[in-house]
Amino acid sequence: MQFLVDQPVWVVAIFIFCTRIVDVSIGTLRTISVVQGRLGLSVVLGFFEVLVWTIAISQVITGIGENPMLLFAYAGGFAAGNAVGIRLERMLAMGHVVVRMISPHDGPKAAKALREAGQRVTTFTGEGRDGPVLLIYMNCRRRKLKRLLKIATASDPTIFYTVEPVHSHNEGLNVPLPHRTGWRALLKMK
Repeated sequence: MQFLVDQPVWVVAIFIFCTRIVDVSIGTLRTISVVQGRLGLSVVLGFFEVLVWTIAISQVITGIGENPMLLFAYAGGFAAGNAVGIRLERMLAMGHVVVRMISPHDGPKAAKALREAGQRVTTFTGEGRDGPVLLIYMNCRRRKLKRLLKIATASDPTIFYTVEPVHSHNEGLNVPLPHRTGWRALLKMK
C-alpha cells in the first residue's frame, strides 16, 4: 500500500474507514452463513474478510504514531460496517423461514390465497382464547416472505404470525405444487 504513504492523513483515514466497512459487512454475512450451515460461502467470505481486514489494520499500525485520528476511522468503520452488513443481509434475505399463522376469522381464505400463489401450506384447526382458529404453517425462502405475508394479511387482516429461521430442512418442501396455481391455472382450464 505504498500509494497511501504519500497521501494526506484524511485520505488514509477515509480509506481505513471504507475498508473497515467492507470487512465488517463481509464478516456479518459470513457469520450468518456459518449459522445457516453454508460451508462453502462462509469459507470464501472468511478469506476476503481477513484479506480486507489485514489491509485496514496495516494502515492503522503504520500511521498511528503520526496521527491517532486513524484509530477513530478504524472504529467508525467498524460501527458503520455493522449497520451496512445487517442492511445487506436483509436485502439478500438468504435462507429459509418457517411461518406460523393463527387466523381467528378468514384462515381458509388466507390458506387458499397462499396456495394460489404457489406456496405449500399446512393447516390445523385449533382453539384460541375467543374460540376456534385455523393454524397455518409454511416454509418459504426469506426473500419471498414479505410478499407472502402481504397475501395472507390481505385475506385476513386479523391474522397473527410468527417467523423463525430454519437451520435445515429437506429440499422436497421447495418443489412446486404438482398442479398449476394462480393465473397459470386459468391457462389450464378448458
